[in-house]
Amino acid sequence: MAQNLTRKILASHLAKPSEMKTGEEIYLKVDQTLTHDINAVMTYLAFEAVGIDRVRTECSVSHLDHNLLYLDHKTPDDHIYLQSVAKKYGVYVSRPGNGICHAVQVARFGAPGKLSMGGDSHTPHGGAIGMLCIGVGGMDVATAMTGVPMRLKMPEIIRVNLTGRLRPGCNAKEVILEMLRRVTVKGGLGKVFEYVGPGVETLEVSARATIANMGAEMGATTSIFPADEQVRQFMKAQEREDGYVRMVPDEGCSYDGEMEINLSDLEPLIACPHQPDNVTTIREVEKKKVQQVMIGSCTNASYRDIAKAALVLKGHHVHEDVSCTCAISSKQIYKQLMRDGYVEMLMDAGVRLLELACGPCCAIGQSPATDGVAVRTTNRNFRGRAGNPTAQVYLVSPESAAATAVMGTFTTAQELMGEDVKILDLVKEPESYPVDDSMILAPLPPEKAAEVEIVRGPNIKPLPIPDAPEQYLKAKISLKTVDNITTDDITPASAEFSSMRSNIPLMSQYCYHRYDPEFAARAKELGKSIIIGGENYGQGSSREHAAINPMYLGVKVVIAKSIARIHKGNLVNHGIIPMIFADPADYDKVELMDELEIENLRDQLRTRKVTVKDKTRDLFFQAKVELSDSELEVILCGGQLRYLKEQLDKRD
Repeated sequence: MAQNLTRKILASHLAKPSEMKTGEEIYLKVDQTLTHDINAVMTYLAFEAVGIDRVRTECSVSHLDHNLLYLDHKTPDDHIYLQSVAKKYGVYVSRPGNGICHAVQVARFGAPGKLSMGGDSHTPHGGAIGMLCIGVGGMDVATAMTGVPMRLKMPEIIRVNLTGRLRPGCNAKEVILEMLRRVTVKGGLGKVFEYVGPGVETLEVSARATIANMGAEMGATTSIFPADEQVRQFMKAQEREDGYVRMVPDEGCSYDGEMEINLSDLEPLIACPHQPDNVTTIREVEKKKVQQVMIGSCTNASYRDIAKAALVLKGHHVHEDVSCTCAISSKQIYKQLMRDGYVEMLMDAGVRLLELACGPCCAIGQSPATDGVAVRTTNRNFRGRAGNPTAQVYLVSPESAAATAVMGTFTTAQELMGEDVKILDLVKEPESYPVDDSMILAPLPPEKAAEVEIVRGPNIKPLPIPDAPEQYLKAKISLKTVDNITTDDITPASAEFSSMRSNIPLMSQYCYHRYDPEFAARAKELGKSIIIGGENYGQGSSREHAAINPMYLGVKVVIAKSIARIHKGNLVNHGIIPMIFADPADYDKVELMDELEIENLRDQLRTRKVTVKDKTRDLFFQAKVELSDSELEVILCGGQLRYLKEQLDKRD
């Protein structure tokens, strides 16, 4: 039977026989995992608690790439811990300065046909080379490292047929912004977007990575491209051609849905505040005075992206009212750009070069000014995502960002360069990259690893473990949120807050700090509480702290209109019961500090329908429990760590 690419890879990784019916749970063997520093401490604390002596994946990598701004002892202590725990358990380490996790993972470890799980929502970046890469919470990564199969609801697979060719001055960013305009930030839930068609052949791996990476903003499970000649050339340039396997969909295979985009029809687009799907053309957007431009991030900091931005800036200078910075995605790419003269072009134009890190994308440095207008090539523009809730953040391509930096307002490369914009099409990815893996520490052999002492700084506190739910729950509503609450709203980004993430007692004090500063104290005083959410609750980053912190503060249940995929998984893993209003209109009937009561909770959970009484208003409403059998067992057990230990005990 003819199969699409996604089904091929899933079928080859099944841990249990399955017909792979949409919506049904499947179990998958995981080849690779990745973590990054500001989320990873919880992952490795969980792995330590499991009690096995070595990871059981083909390859697990700990990337130290997000917070390289050492404000005090906390982050360097975390990095030392992460490096020592990696030595102990057989994990690769990509050291600070080597590059952003997704760029490094794909370039130095990725291979077509593999299945990867990463503790970062932009793990689907690897779909650019025909890998199936899924972003998850840290506890799921810890589970994968034990060798226990990953559970996944079989997604719908959507065929995205690309035709035509991008015009000069347009970027793959236009493709994913157009997808967001059509699909919205929640329209990809439960879906994999598989890109095919003649237009795909015109896109190099770096362009495909932009699209696959930012597919996370649609709420998609992942996105994937075929492993074709472009991928072979990329792996050859990385001196890893022996890892190339041609992976394409079978002729005549079927899909669950289909879309079409003619690349030739696209023009420069811009995502306006405060959602990535608030997309219009730069031609039509209201022109505003811009104070800041940031070029880079995992989404748009490839060789070709930075080189084209440099060519747009060549012969010009950054506007006097604009602060323009650039963060290149890896040491490898930085070296090649220097050799080819592009770094000098950036510097001559007045661009400031930042560390090879995520940095400003997650508010670690370069926060916009009060009420400032910031233009970025990053993937998210949620309110406060850049570190300042008063700022307006716009998302564009590197070409448009560079032109905007020169003009001081939203501008395209075509507007700035005229006919000269055609030279941008001449930029191609290198036929060979400078390969130097000296910043990657390989795992120690088991006999040496056994001698390693794990180093824990004073800020690293034990991982909190939830209790199993009781039969009877009576608790007040500690928070009622609006639609599209993000994990940034729940657990703020920034260098300061990121450095707290290995210390839940400290970090929990800032839970919902920007959204409702009184929440943490209120929830703690209540002891037990329930959160009410709107649509797409918990969208955005995979950070499981957005589940751990509320759990630590006593939140037992989240009842929302809908919940984003990764956050829902994190709630389950950390013992918070996710429920969905059976009738969305009931959301309007309950209010902050109402007292809710659920009788026979454990029994009702097994029926997947729960009756909730609002004692304050003397009314009842129904909530759905959209959990698989195994997810339900995790909840009833008291979280994934307890459940995982039970599973490993049975296996061993």
